[in-house]
Amino acid sequence: MAKQKEMASSPARGNSATPSTWRRLLRYTVVRMVVLFITVVIGVYLTILIANMGGYVDEIRRSQIREQIAMRFQNDPTFRALPPEERQKRIEAEIAVEEKRLGLDKPFLVRSFAYLKHALTLDLGRSENMTSDSGSRQVRLIILERLPATLVLFGTSQIVLFALALFVALYLSRHYGSWLDRLFVALSPLSSAPGWFYGIFLIIIFAAWLKILPFGGMVSVPPPENPVQYALDVAYHMILPVMALTLSSIFISVYGWRTFFLIFSSEDYVEMARAKGVHPRAIERRYILRPTLPTIITSFALSVIGVWLGAPIFETIFNWPGLGRVLFHAVQLFDTPVIVGSTVIFAYLLAVTVFLLDIIYAIVDPRVTVGGGRQA
Repeated sequence: MAKQKEMASSPARGNSATPSTWRRLLRYTVVRMVVLFITVVIGVYLTILIANMGGYVDEIRRSQIREQIAMRFQNDPTFRALPPEERQKRIEAEIAVEEKRLGLDKPFLVRSFAYLKHALTLDLGRSENMTSDSGSRQVRLIILERLPATLVLFGTSQIVLFALALFVALYLSRHYGSWLDRLFVALSPLSSAPGWFYGIFLIIIFAAWLKILPFGGMVSVPPPENPVQYALDVAYHMILPVMALTLSSIFISVYGWRTFFLIFSSEDYVEMARAKGVHPRAIERRYILRPTLPTIITSFALSVIGVWLGAPIFETIFNWPGLGRVLFHAVQLFDTPVIVGSTVIFAYLLAVTVFLLDIIYAIVDPRVTVGGGRQA
């Protein structure tokens, strides 16, 4: 009778635990989102301060405004006929109007918080330096125009690098001490050189010497009109950049993953599975890859996020029309809107990725709980 009462009361206890679990999950979600948003706000505001050099860039812009207006008035014959006092008054009035239009008539501290609000809402304004035929351009359009080229190049490179490094690392962990394993360990210091360093040598060998690959660019001039030919031409121009990026990271990536897999392959439960006669492929899939899945997912997610900013020097070397090259020119021209706009997009993507990774960890790894609850 007592056993029946205990069995009857057990579903009630299970149902009562469900609201507590959902409350804990909701509380964790809210707290985590608030913390990530505060982190994004701080990062974006620091970017605004650094990109503006604490207000020094505004002084440069004021000087440029004064110089441009003075030169424009000097080319006007009517203006030159005016008395000196009248000319100076008209110049100062025009400068005041232009500074008010750009918001330079307010203190930098006030404008920095206003600019922070616009940046967080993705109201990035216009770029006065990177102009088109019709004048200044919206920062949003500049980023969206160059972003696809960066995603195509670096996204393809990261996928190729990640898959190749994972496959080779698993192979080396099964053949520890082989000549190929020793070769990758010996060549791992070569990854200390950046991708553009290898790119220069690849351009010299395959473009200048062998003349079988293009020096740079994304597509031939004029570009093919057929979509299939256009895609093949883009792939042809991507060979050298993808090779350079892969060479710059493949050895250290394989070495790191190989060491990581070796550590997990020496665990007691793996040795027990080998003693039971479990197939080596099943051991890799169940006992090595599955425990390391959170780390693998994190590495892949962060590498994909890094794709969005591109590489300024690398894209300049290969004349690739991506976002990294735009950012490189923006830094040279003190173009604060473009610098902050790129940083805001990256900050939002990074915050969303970190938040999603917490959820993914709880899905792929039963040892992880969301919200700090105890694992049954």
